[in-house]
Amino acid sequence: MTNQKKIVLITGANKGIGFATARELAQDGHTVLLGARDPERGGAAATELAGKGLDARFVRLDVTDPDTIAAAARLISETYGRLDILINNAGITRDRPHPPAELPVAALREVYETNVFGAVAVTNAMLPLLRKSPAPYIGNVSSGLGTVAFLADPEPAMLPYANLLAYNSSKAALNAVTLIYANALRDSGITVNALSPGFCATDLNGHRGQLSAEEGGANIARQVTEDVPSGVFLNENGGTYPW
Repeated sequence: MTNQKKIVLITGANKGIGFATARELAQDGHTVLLGARDPERGGAAATELAGKGLDARFVRLDVTDPDTIAAAARLISETYGRLDILINNAGITRDRPHPPAELPVAALREVYETNVFGAVAVTNAMLPLLRKSPAPYIGNVSSGLGTVAFLADPEPAMLPYANLLAYNSSKAALNAVTLIYANALRDSGITVNALSPGFCATDLNGHRGQLSAEEGGANIARQVTEDVPSGVFLNENGGTYPW
């Protein structure tokens, strides 16, 4: 896969891990479409990459807005005729400073709209384009914080992150979505996996983390261009996570 030029769409790609992933894949020679809801930020991110001679383009895409999702699918269809890799990277958190019992339900809904429903909406809209690829891949950027193994027995160092009701449960839901799509699309030849960039320092966590966004992006770029089975949760260090 790495030797063939791919058409790649990344949601939430104007900064952080999404942008780092876009840069890595563009540097590898792929055409990268940077999905972002803010035209100014998304355009600036794409311009930065294009200015370095990379094949990058901004695509306005708010994963909570069906109209922008449909418009993005039309643009990709008219311009490229197919999509090879979809990376559902857009994600938010609204947990801090609330303990689980005090998190407003409206905040929980907001997180699910982006982290779960948005990924499903974009996936469904892009499936016709993915079916036109010789080797289609859907990668859902998840987190080890959403695994049942972690939630059942968090390691002491990660206890401060074990009670994030909205974020952790949304990633657990995204993991389930990943498995359901992997099974449903297996006969179509579409690979569907959950991806872990690692614990990266980004705006999402107040820049606390063991890895940089650049390292996380390199992990995601590697995962979506490796020859791997469908229906697994890829570990940033190689191999897989337990669900």
